[in-house]
Amino acid sequence: MTSGNLESRKLKALVVDDSVIYRKIISDIIKEIPGVELAGTASNGRDAIILAKNYQPDIITLDVEMPLMSGLEALEELKTKYPAIQVIMISSLTKSGARITIEALQKGALDFVSKPEGRDSLDSRKQIESQIRNIIQGLQAGTKTLSAPTQPSTEPILAKRPEIIAIGISTGGPQALSTLISSLPPLVPVPIVIVQHMPAIFTKALAESLSKKSGKDVIEAAHGGTILANKIYLAPGGKQMRLQKSGVNTWPQIEITNDPPENFCKPSVDYFFRSVAKIYGSNAIGVIMTGMGNDGINGLRLMKRQGAYILAQDEASSVIFGMPGEAIKAGIVDEVVPLEKMASRLINYLSPARK
Repeated sequence: MTSGNLESRKLKALVVDDSVIYRKIISDIIKEIPGVELAGTASNGRDAIILAKNYQPDIITLDVEMPLMSGLEALEELKTKYPAIQVIMISSLTKSGARITIEALQKGALDFVSKPEGRDSLDSRKQIESQIRNIIQGLQAGTKTLSAPTQPSTEPILAKRPEIIAIGISTGGPQALSTLISSLPPLVPVPIVIVQHMPAIFTKALAESLSKKSGKDVIEAAHGGTILANKIYLAPGGKQMRLQKSGVNTWPQIEITNDPPENFCKPSVDYFFRSVAKIYGSNAIGVIMTGMGNDGINGLRLMKRQGAYILAQDEASSVIFGMPGEAIKAGIVDEVVPLEKMASRLINYLSPARK
C-alpha cells in the first residue's frame, strides 16, 4: 500500500482500459464505492505508468489486452517501480485471457475481474460492479490488523502421517500456490487437494501454469476421479467439489456438483472441507491461506472436531489476511506459518517416521 492510514483516508484508484465503454463503466463503479475516489483514467499501459507516478494511487484496474503496452507488461513495470500499488486485472473470459490473467496473478496482481460474455450493458455493469466491490471491500477490510496467537513454544505433535492435505485459498492464491508447490519435493506421499476461489476457465489455466512452473503433477479435478498420492488437485471454477467414499477399502473419489454458492463462493472451501472432515477425520491436515472473507471457517471447525491438524498462513505473507485471520480468531488453528516455511512444515508432517 502507498503511505498513509487506509482506515482513515480514501483509497485512490486509477482505471486503465483501451475501451471507452469499459473505462466509463469501471470509473462510475469506483466513484460509487464508499471510501474510494477516482484519481484518473488511462487508455494504455504506457500512460498508466506515467499516471501512477503522478497520482500515486492505491489501486489500479488494468485491462489485460491494450495497445502500446499490454496489461501484463504494465503490471511488471508497476510492481517493480511501485510495489505497494494493488493491481486488479480486467480479463476476457477466453482461454488466452485466462492464461495471461493467471500469469499476472503469479506476478503480483491482487485479483482479477472477468468481463461478461453477454451484450446486455446493464447486466454487464452489474456483474463487473459486484466483482470490483467485493475485491475493494475485501482489500479495505484486509487493512485492519487481527491479533494472531503466538507460535507454539515446542514442536507441535502430530502422532501419525496424514492421508490428505486440504487447502483453501483465495485472493493472492496463484502467487502463494506457486511458491508453496514449487517448494515441495517431486513426490508427495499423500494427495493435495486445493480449492481456489476462481471462475470457470481460469482454474484449468492455473493448474497448467502451476504444473509447468513446479514440475509437479497439478491437474484440474474431474468428476469421478480417484484421489491418489503424488498428485495435486485443483477444484474446477464455477462448480462445487467434494469427496465421496462408497466402501471401506475404496479410495475417495471426486464429486463435482452444480450446488449453489456458499459464502458467495463457487467453488467453496467450506463445501469441500466438510467432505474431508467426514471421510478423513483425524487423518487430515487442513491449510487455510491468503484470501478475503471467511469461507472455510465452518469446514475447518468440523475438521478440527474430528481431530484434523490445522495450519494458517501468517499475516505478514498473506495478501489479504481475511480467511486465515478469521480461522485464527475462531481458535481452531494449531499453527500459524509464514508462506516461505509452509512447504517445509508440511514435509515434516509427511515424514515416514509418522506412519
